Amino acid sequence: MTGSDGPHREPGSDVRAAGSASERAREEEERAVEQALALVGGSSGPGRSDRSGGSGERPSRSRDPRAPWDSRGSRDEDLNARRSNDSHTGPGSAPHADRSSGSDPCDGRDSDLRDGRAAPAPGREQPSHPDRAFPGDPGKTPPPSWDRARAVAARAGRGGAPATIRLPLDRALGHVLAEALGALTDLPSFDTSAMDGWAVAGPGPWAFEAGAGLLAGRGPAAALPDGTAVRIATGARVPPETTAVIRSEHAHVDEARGLLHARRSVVTGQDIRPRGQECRSGEQLVPAGTVVTPAVLGLAAAAGYDALPVVPRPRVDILVLGDELLNAGLPHDGLIRDALGPMLGPWLRALGAEVSGPRRLGDDAGALRDALTSSDADLIVTTGGTAAGPVDHVHPVLDALGTELLVDGVAVRPGHPMLLARLSPDGPYLVGLPGNPLAAVSGLLTLAEPLLAGIAGRPAQDPYRALVHAEVHGHPHDTRLVPVVHRPGRAGGRDHVAPLRYNGPAMLRGIAAADGLAVVPPGGVRSGTEVEILDLPWAPATPWTEGCFT
Repeated sequence: MTGSDGPHREPGSDVRAAGSASERAREEEERAVEQALALVGGSSGPGRSDRSGGSGERPSRSRDPRAPWDSRGSRDEDLNARRSNDSHTGPGSAPHADRSSGSDPCDGRDSDLRDGRAAPAPGREQPSHPDRAFPGDPGKTPPPSWDRARAVAARAGRGGAPATIRLPLDRALGHVLAEALGALTDLPSFDTSAMDGWAVAGPGPWAFEAGAGLLAGRGPAAALPDGTAVRIATGARVPPETTAVIRSEHAHVDEARGLLHARRSVVTGQDIRPRGQECRSGEQLVPAGTVVTPAVLGLAAAAGYDALPVVPRPRVDILVLGDELLNAGLPHDGLIRDALGPMLGPWLRALGAEVSGPRRLGDDAGALRDALTSSDADLIVTTGGTAAGPVDHVHPVLDALGTELLVDGVAVRPGHPMLLARLSPDGPYLVGLPGNPLAAVSGLLTLAEPLLAGIAGRPAQDPYRALVHAEVHGHPHDTRLVPVVHRPGRAGGRDHVAPLRYNGPAMLRGIAAADGLAVVPPGGVRSGTEVEILDLPWAPATPWTEGCFT
């Protein structure tokens, strides 16, 4: 029965009330501890919201503190990794590490962090970027999947019509054809001899006259009468009425009688390259979007081209962020070597871009803003600073400039704090890479590669799958990119890929030995499973990748 003052108290209710009060006190204490852990990147406890904001797209990552983080690491291991990551600026730290807290067996960050930002504690003042939701917010939009983020980057690159320039053959290498390459003449443009030998007409034996015969580069010869032969060099014009060319080694010359005999049967048209055998004038040789290789240059020259219509290479500026980075020498006094500055330029050139030398800005928001607003590049690539630490300035500067964030975090490990932005409708794009080296490689392949391909007019590469010969652990919810090397099959078995060791987000030892990255779905894959492969833009692995890398 209920009165105006509240529910009727039954016997023993005071004891239960006291117990409830004690329980509430314990809950408040646990909540305070949880909030403190959240502020330093601690693991989530009870009460954390689902990252999907209730959308059902991704299950909650809250878990019993006593339960293991995942199948490969315990909560204690996660905390140890977190402590190690929090002290990353000390001696022995990971190269070019992101200045954000949290840890993850796959990525070096806690699973309940996105872009290094913890969910705000109840009642805590929001940081200075209210337009970016946090993982614990009810309205939080989860980061896009890895394949969706790549699709967004590819569409962004194809957003505008590519420009067309004409470059002479000696400068066109590596560019992409803006138009289909059509033959300007028949190839060959006249009947030519495919071999050194004898041009003959009619049945043999054939009478011949001594002399040098027909050489390449000479004008047309007179018609060849039946029963006669003439010496001919490779590439020389075949005389009209020629039946075949007999190779020198297949011919017997009777000097005394002035007759030529064939050692083998003669087939009409043998060893003659007829006019138009390779192509006819106007026929398409290679389509638009083809990368100009040395072979394409040779074909274009043979078809009569002096210059080619190509798409200009995308221009890229690299901005290296971080006060803790050294350009030379050994790490010391909390300073670490910059691994990304030397790596990104050649990598981006291998993707077909024109790249300026890396600019090292340190942790200076003003310098970053000036560099972004003064760049005339098609793409700006930044390293580090994409999280929400005290000196992570990328998001605040982009906010101040009013840029459009196309991708803000990706459900991929390593590298999930990567981002893609458009500084203005006519301005450059920006790809923000995490500071950890392998995480930065993940950002290159996820966002920069498809974006640059779109800008340069390259067709999308066809994905392919390969068997993986080992169990590969996965992230519970996100795609994982793992360095692999191709291996030939044994005893008639199928070729396969083998995952490489040293695949942590701060490591480059594995990717240095790799020729591709396996796209591992959430939960991992078993040995013998096919996985999608991303090829690296250089030669396949070499024999020294055996041993300590696998």
